[in-house]
Amino acid sequence: MANSPQAKKRAKQSEKRRTHNASLRSMVRTYIKNVVKAIDAKDLEKAQTAYTAAVPVIDRMADKGIINKNKAARHKSRLNAHIKAMAQAA
Repeated sequence: MANSPQAKKRAKQSEKRRTHNASLRSMVRTYIKNVVKAIDAKDLEKAQTAYTAAVPVIDRMADKGIINKNKAARHKSRLNAHIKAMAQAA
């Protein structure tokens, strides 16, 4: 456990930041999950709207450092590829 006042304060700050970051990471996962559900349901319009809603959130979290920029790009690329494939098949 932290002994000095500075260490106690840093412990409190890091715990608060950890819970906030966990919340933001969860939000990103939820947006991605919404797109995946729409893709699985073969609903092209719903998938496209969910994707357009998810992209700014994913980018914002990558800018904040909540998720890595490459991870954000990978998610966007794969989701978009699935949506394009659905559009081609329809």
